[in-house]
Amino acid sequence: MDNLNLGLQLLVVGMSTVFVILLIVIYGGKLLINVVNRLAPEEMQASVKKVPRAVGGMPDASTMAILNEVVRQLTGGKGHVERARKI
Repeated sequence: MDNLNLGLQLLVVGMSTVFVILLIVIYGGKLLINVVNRLAPEEMQASVKKVPRAVGGMPDASTMAILNEVVRQLTGGKGHVERARKI
């Protein structure tokens, strides 16, 4: 019976220790993220370039050419793109 009590005691102490260490890691990581974001905020881009789209959300001709070339290279010339749309 002494071995069972010792085993349960070790189980509780070990699991509690792991739980406390994980909490320290989680909150320490959150604190580090907040400190870094305050000291060195992410730079905002001046402008975002939008890709021109044809009517109906279909990609333009240059994008289709790029897609066709990528598929051709990946499939060894056996595949091709018939149509593409944003999902």
